[in-house]
Amino acid sequence: MTAGTETTTPGGRQNPIALDPFVSDLDAESAALRAAGPLAAVELPGGVPVWAVTHHAEAKKLLTDPRLVKDINVWGAWQRGEIAADWPLIGLANPPRSMLTVDGADHRRLRTLVAQALTPRRVEQMRERITELAEGLLDDMAARQDGTIDLKAVFAYPLPMYVIADLMGLTKEQLPRLKELFEKFFSTQTPPDEVIATLTELARIMAETVARKRENPGDDLTSALVQASENGDRLTDEEIVSTLQLMVAAGHETTISLIVNAVVNLSRHPEQRELVLSGKAKWAAVVEETLRYATPTSHVLFRFATEDVPVGDKVLPAGDALIVSYAAIGRDEQAHGPTADDFDITRESPNRHISFGHGPHVCPGAALSRLEAGVALPALYARFPGLDLAVPASELRNKPVVTQNDLYELPVRLGG
Repeated sequence: MTAGTETTTPGGRQNPIALDPFVSDLDAESAALRAAGPLAAVELPGGVPVWAVTHHAEAKKLLTDPRLVKDINVWGAWQRGEIAADWPLIGLANPPRSMLTVDGADHRRLRTLVAQALTPRRVEQMRERITELAEGLLDDMAARQDGTIDLKAVFAYPLPMYVIADLMGLTKEQLPRLKELFEKFFSTQTPPDEVIATLTELARIMAETVARKRENPGDDLTSALVQASENGDRLTDEEIVSTLQLMVAAGHETTISLIVNAVVNLSRHPEQRELVLSGKAKWAAVVEETLRYATPTSHVLFRFATEDVPVGDKVLPAGDALIVSYAAIGRDEQAHGPTADDFDITRESPNRHISFGHGPHVCPGAALSRLEAGVALPALYARFPGLDLAVPASELRNKPVVTQNDLYELPVRLGG
């Protein structure tokens, strides 16, 4: 089913926009979502009908609306048995209990305990280590004899993964397998017989990490989560495992895409690249404009309506599911003006985007992602100021992940 096809879905939804499971043209898809209004009828891969909020102002309202909850049992399609247990996106629709999946007092409790572990001080203490890791990867790149490399494979991927491993107390030996598992976790193309196995193995790896840190704690976030307490209350092992899985998944995927998308757009807009290389614009502005213009997270799943919720001239019906389409929201002209579709690092109010979310569930790892990109990008261009794409931007291929704005590879020439 494609946009514009005359059809009716449950709940009277007319002309749903089917999200492309191969993400062949995210910009065009996002423009179609915005044009459909602030609340668009959408079909997820697998034929699952949901709604998408696509405009900035309405998204901010819905992200703070108590009538929208994380409890999957509110979802009518789930109650009716219409969502298969091996649906490729089931891990995002029905994740284990964590601060991502609960609301109200339960959410505040979990968020408070996690905040004790992921403090601004702990994040800032990572700066030196991030710099060390980035410089080491750049040394390896400089030693290569060929001038064309896959920047994602040699820099944008390993840096966030090493950082999150250090932060969480994971071992480097675990990283290759975690890479494979998280690719299956996010992909719409994971075979049904591998979905449950992937979720089970991820949970096992995280549980083993928690058990190891409970027995032999260190100076890492997993140990801090084990030790966190509030008025005698502590996180259960199940809560720590699911929190760890959530933070590892979000903590590396978002930053990979942020670094990749920044490089792509600086290459596509050489006049913008010159501004930052000459010092006329700041690297922080590059980070914020990339987050807005080419947000790492294209769609976030799910929230569920406990009652009918008016959105613009439509109604999100009780029992229906909502996704937040950040790729569409980031270029909303009502929020960012008539140049919303331009990549402009000199934009006024660069932090106005909501690409890390808004309200109670705003991303707890936003500061770390900004820090990593804020270290990685200037270090990369200081070493290779002539860095540019090795292929036309039109030949870059998105991975089949409807929740992430991610590329298979990023071929670049390092330049002189």
